Amino acid sequence: MNPSSLRSLLDQWEGEGKLIRIKKEVDPLFELGAVLNSRQGSQPFYFEKVKGYSSPMAGGIGGDRDLLAASIGITPDEFVPKIIGSIVSPIPTRLIEKGPVQENVVLGPMDLASLFPIPTYHGEDSGAYYVSGILVVKDPSGRKRYTSIRRMQFLGGNRTNVLITSPELLHQFYTFEERDEPLEVAVMFGVVPAVVLSSQISTHLYHADKLDVAGALIGKPFEVVRCKTVDLEVLAEAEIVMEGRIIPHEREMEGPFGELAGFYGARAPQPVIEFSAVTYRNHAICQTIFPSSYEERLPMALVREATLLSTVRQTVPNVKRVHITMGGVARFHAVIQIEKRSDGDGKQAALAAFASDKDLKHVIVVDEDVDIFDPEDVEWAMAVRVQADQDIFIVPGAKGSPLESSHNVRGVTAKMGIDATVPLAHKESFKRTSVPFGPIDLKDYI
Repeated sequence: MNPSSLRSLLDQWEGEGKLIRIKKEVDPLFELGAVLNSRQGSQPFYFEKVKGYSSPMAGGIGGDRDLLAASIGITPDEFVPKIIGSIVSPIPTRLIEKGPVQENVVLGPMDLASLFPIPTYHGEDSGAYYVSGILVVKDPSGRKRYTSIRRMQFLGGNRTNVLITSPELLHQFYTFEERDEPLEVAVMFGVVPAVVLSSQISTHLYHADKLDVAGALIGKPFEVVRCKTVDLEVLAEAEIVMEGRIIPHEREMEGPFGELAGFYGARAPQPVIEFSAVTYRNHAICQTIFPSSYEERLPMALVREATLLSTVRQTVPNVKRVHITMGGVARFHAVIQIEKRSDGDGKQAALAAFASDKDLKHVIVVDEDVDIFDPEDVEWAMAVRVQADQDIFIVPGAKGSPLESSHNVRGVTAKMGIDATVPLAHKESFKRTSVPFGPIDLKDYI
């Protein structure tokens, strides 16, 4: 059975020797993040002692492809079909009266910093940040529920601001603001990787309830409870929930902050949340994600792979696999593997990829004999199968991503497609060498 709570998952990983306990006290100012980043967010850590607090903190939970797959009961090769299947056939949440997340309730005026750690990650960050919270909102009709991860800078007391980049969420907020009404929110901390993974699904593309998609990922419904001070439901087995409202017509300066792509984002005014309640489990486990680490990048890459495969398949049905790379910041670089049937397939696959996602910047298309998850194998295909004047094309002045520094210089991005597939008429000339023996276990020879 796939775990539905963070603590049960951590117990399982500890029993399997996959969790590292940090026994030394760590400071939430830079030190905790530095430990997480020492493994690029791919190693699950459990910090027993965080300076100034009695609560432990976990991180690095969703940054390893194998562990993330195991947490939802699949192999890494099954991610894309599993995500697509979960979007198509979600499992609705189940509302219950009481849940562990409300074993403790703090109401009214509060100092958030006195309750749980709020780490500071980078040397030039403008302050302490919540970065792993799953934000829950409903649309203006109150019938549709959405989740997403939003960073929130701590402003003091019961206030944070929130960076909203999703077009759907921005539309919702502006709709409420035009009515002079606050937008109710809840922020969940301490959840299993399936919830983080499902939160990356495009709302405007799929219009799916992401908590229902998360249920399909683990194969059973998540239980939810009603919040205490806002009209929202949250996961009954979350570790911590913060309830509040985004205040209309109020902004506070936010940033700089170390962005996904590894540079500092600009300082700008952002909406403000005032929190009215914090609920949490007994012996609550805090959770964080080191920004720009594999733990931030991997879930968004996996969801983008599902969209990419579906889009490319519409014009190149013989596409086999796709990969959004970590080195390409989980959104700028893609490798596509196809079964080439005509000499136009390579370039067509790259064109389709660019149509699937404005953030994609460089796309490489390879044959079936190339391992798209092995950067050296992909580079080999480029080295021996690409002639730049014939196999590379550039689309200038296209839409790009504001998370990419060079895009921001001009406001547009050049796209590059590389067809690293073999010309069909010369297939024999490109045949790879092989050794008809093995695999070899050196223990048998020593």
